[in-house]
Formats: sequence, structure tokens, C-alpha cells
Amino acid sequence: MIVWFAVTAVAAVWFVFRDPRFDYRLLIVGAVVPSCTMVVGGWLLIINSVVAAMAVLVVVMLATAGRRPIRRTLLGAPIGMLLHLVFRGVWSSTQVFWWPFTGGDLAASEAVITGGGIVGAIIAEVIGCAAAVVLWRRARLDDPAYRSAFVTNGHLVLS
Repeated sequence: MIVWFAVTAVAAVWFVFRDPRFDYRLLIVGAVVPSCTMVVGGWLLIINSVVAAMAVLVVVMLATAGRRPIRRTLLGAPIGMLLHLVFRGVWSSTQVFWWPFTGGDLAASEAVITGGGIVGAIIAEVIGCAAAVVLWRRARLDDPAYRSAFVTNGHLVLS
């Protein structure tokens, strides 16, 4: 599930922050990277835990101390990772969400997180594609000027 996570993350951040200067590009990357690592790894990886998202957040905060513009851009990645956890439903598995504090084998917990199976994934992607069309229209990305603003600096103008 790629489109589902990307679109839901963008919609959630826009709904909460409504900041026209927010860079949505790294948000999208942070939201989809955990799914990509599951495809490559074949099992639930550490990146699907809150500890991994918080570690990335701490690294961004420490590495960008005193440099607000770059911090504003880079904060999208850990926010996207946290939203991925929310929209995947990782909180329903204490063993995965709080790994490594709860111990245990992450590979054994995969079924909890992907409980919808292939049908659930297809339904989520279809909903994500429909939401992407709505987002595309609301952000006026068919207009080259708005599309260029998104590509060059990650800004979306949502009404």
C-alpha cells in the first residue's frame, strides 16, 4: 500500500497544520518508506515501530539545531513515519508498536498489522487513489504553476 499512506498523510497534515509552507515531499517519503521496506524485507521491520520514528525525529532535531529552514523541511519525514504507524494500525499490537521495549519477535507479529490481507490492501489502495484524485483537484496540480511549486519546494495550495 503506497498511495493509501501517501494521500492519507498529506490529508492529515494539511487538515491539522494548514501551513502553506510545509514541504509535503519528505512527508510522503516518510509515509511510504515503511511499506517499501516491508516489501523488500518480507517481514515487519524495526522501521514499523514508534521507536524508529522517534529516533529519526531526534536525529533531525539534533542535526538541525539552529537551522530552522532545513528543520522545517526535514521534519516531514518523521511526521510521515508516525502517520504511517497510525494509518497502518500499528497501535493495535503492543509488541510491534513499543518494540524493543516489549521484546518479542517482530516477524511473528506481521499478521496483526496486515490483517486485512490482499483484499484489505486493494480496498485501501482504491480509496487512496480516489482520495488522490480529490487531492490533485483541490491542490490544482493540473495547473503547471501549482505543480511546479510542489515539485520544486513541496508546497501545496489546498483550499
